Amino acid sequence: MQRMAREINFSESTFVMKPKGDAPLRVRIFTPQEEVDFAGHPTLGTAFVIDRHVRPGGGGKVTLHLNIGPIPVDLNDADGILWMRQREPEFGEEIDRSLVSSLLGLKSEDMDDRFPCEEVSTGLKHIIVPLKSREALARMTLSRDWAGLLQGRSYAKVVLAFCRGGQEEGQGLSARVFPMGVGIAEDPATGSGNGCLAAYLVKHRYLGSEKVEVQVGQGYEMGRPSRLFLRSSPQGDGIGVEVGGKVHQVAEGWWG
Repeated sequence: MQRMAREINFSESTFVMKPKGDAPLRVRIFTPQEEVDFAGHPTLGTAFVIDRHVRPGGGGKVTLHLNIGPIPVDLNDADGILWMRQREPEFGEEIDRSLVSSLLGLKSEDMDDRFPCEEVSTGLKHIIVPLKSREALARMTLSRDWAGLLQGRSYAKVVLAFCRGGQEEGQGLSARVFPMGVGIAEDPATGSGNGCLAAYLVKHRYLGSEKVEVQVGQGYEMGRPSRLFLRSSPQGDGIGVEVGGKVHQVAEGWWG
């Protein structure tokens, strides 16, 4: 599977195991460099393919058993959005802004110092970085010495930077994601990272409310524009996180 993922060379490739009876389908996810426990973009795409081709007639609901456990996906949205329910978020360390700005080739004044740079995980740990402007977001360049800057630290090796303002009408935020630690220079759409972002927005009341419902534009700087949909709110002692997106089949074939 790792060799095939390296040959395909997409951000992620998924492999669906043959199930036993009606058990949730076992799915493994590989980047070109390594296996990852969770990724949102391929989870939605895989659920779409399963619903269309593997288990049609399933009522528009698919549960994938990933390395982090079961992830349910609902395909019944009237607007054609697939929604996945992510795991309860976990919040880690707050990270020094000067380190993060060096990592991203930014100046300290580019950082939105009203909110922390913080580790968050809903299955894959990300460093969430708030910026002041889309101009700063567009100017980001990941340091070639990122490994040296993070050497000796156990920080997440995936960075999501974001700011207010969308790239298109209807979008409230813009984001860029650099999964440098798993062999990807930049990702055009990151469901796992945007799930972490949704939890962060709730925790810090970034949008002025404890309930979040917002669209995010990502991938524009790469020429691969993507629109992600976030829903999140406090639930009991935790935070409920859902991330949605639309899926379009673009190709099919046989591996031989």
